[in-house]
Amino acid sequence: MKFVVERDYLVDAVNWVSKSISNRPITTALLGIIIDATDEITLSGSDLESSANAKLKADISQTGKVLVPGKLLAEISRSLPAKPITFTLEGTKVLVSAGSAKFTLPTLPITEYPNLPQVPPSTGSLKSDLFATAVTQVAIAAGKDDSLPTLTGVFVEINKNQITLAATDRYRLAVRELSWSAVDPSVEATALLRARTIADAAKSLTTSSNVSISLAQPNSNEKLVGFVSDGKTMTSRVLDGSFPPFRHLLPSDATAEAVIEVAPLLDSVRRVALVTDKTVPLRLNFSNNTLQLEAGTGDEAQASEKIDINYKGEDINIAFNPTFLTDGLIALGTAFVHISFTGANKPAVLTGQNEATGEFIANYKYLLMPMRYSS
Repeated sequence: MKFVVERDYLVDAVNWVSKSISNRPITTALLGIIIDATDEITLSGSDLESSANAKLKADISQTGKVLVPGKLLAEISRSLPAKPITFTLEGTKVLVSAGSAKFTLPTLPITEYPNLPQVPPSTGSLKSDLFATAVTQVAIAAGKDDSLPTLTGVFVEINKNQITLAATDRYRLAVRELSWSAVDPSVEATALLRARTIADAAKSLTTSSNVSISLAQPNSNEKLVGFVSDGKTMTSRVLDGSFPPFRHLLPSDATAEAVIEVAPLLDSVRRVALVTDKTVPLRLNFSNNTLQLEAGTGDEAQASEKIDINYKGEDINIAFNPTFLTDGLIALGTAFVHISFTGANKPAVLTGQNEATGEFIANYKYLLMPMRYSS
């Protein structure tokens, strides 16, 4: 096997595939990336839960197929100078060179590598940057506790020409709705994916214009979701279990509403939260077009700050986890936040708003549970 490839193309492909490689595989072969040099170069990797491959053009003088350590290949490719890179298989080693830089990679037993799943037929597609933004907005609310696997995922619901993404860790809920182009306009399907997997896929596919999403049919033995875009593919097994019902948690009415400029609110939240642990409640008092932020009590360090807001409704004294509040404000991606309340002891809903007097944007909702606190 021998071929020459451009450095930037190689780095991009290796970075994509290496996301599906486990640091603690059940077999040594799964530490590797397959390099298949036939008509074009195909790189493949898997941790058995997710699999990825990438195709790239190269000048192939000798065909071949080999398995090399994936993480090492990624580190080497990133470190090489911006020159054409030559790969040559010599016996059980792969020589990698670019300019005067030369590396020798050992090979791994390719016969022990499992067969990778095929991507299911496309269910539909949408703009890759829109998909990436939506996934980022939702994935922040996914749980980190592996003992509750259904809460570590992002729920994907396809209903004809609309996709709904949702995630929750029990303390917050993020829901994003967006339109897409379905192959079958009558399609209805759901899947629960690892948040890290779908976030990595969405973020890495933004260099292309569109991403195709594939859901295996309900009667299929392979419970897979696939992502395809410009020579890159990824498949992921869906998580077992059912995502909890969530729509009833989003109130349709509000007893109080606030509209606040996001940038100064973020600054205030971060300053006031400096005196507490990240999990200690940040108290917010809404009244008469004013928001008072407070943290700390008694002999502890304390901080407070007041900002002007647009507010209507009953006075609300409520407390939130400052980290979760910050996450939600950043995820909105708008100049203003619209916060709706149904009571001081009930969840608040954050939505984005482009102008202080405009309408809130209903396609993304970030529900935040209040925290108990001592006065």
